[in-house]
Amino acid sequence: MLKYLHTMVRVKDLEASIAFYKLLGLEEVRRRDSEGGRFTLVFLAAPGQEDCKLELTYNWDGDEGLPSDSRHFGHLAYQTDDIYGLCQHLMDNGVTINRPPRCGHMAFVRSPDNVSIELLQAGDDLPPAEPWASMPNTGHW
Repeated sequence: MLKYLHTMVRVKDLEASIAFYKLLGLEEVRRRDSEGGRFTLVFLAAPGQEDCKLELTYNWDGDEGLPSDSRHFGHLAYQTDDIYGLCQHLMDNGVTINRPPRCGHMAFVRSPDNVSIELLQAGDDLPPAEPWASMPNTGHW
């Protein structure tokens, strides 16, 4: 039997990363500081979904490889009840919408550490609406 535990991503600025994932609606569910290993692990989850965690790993002495393109990682995917509302909330807080939800179904953004995040509309696609329908892609995802 196999049970999903979590996805881990390394972060360069722990507080900026936590703030970003909180904009998505995730909450901190656990934290572990390791004096000997000189790192902090922060586990985040959507409310009521503590079995599906995102682990942020922060190395106290820095991580010069971050942020890199991170495309070798793939992406994290989250479902939302209102993709337009979530994308507007993210934009209002300074997050670039790399692939807008033109079709009312899917969007992509990047975390402060360049991790690609896919946002998917729950249920049926929303009808196309502005400004999303005509918004161009920015960068890549």
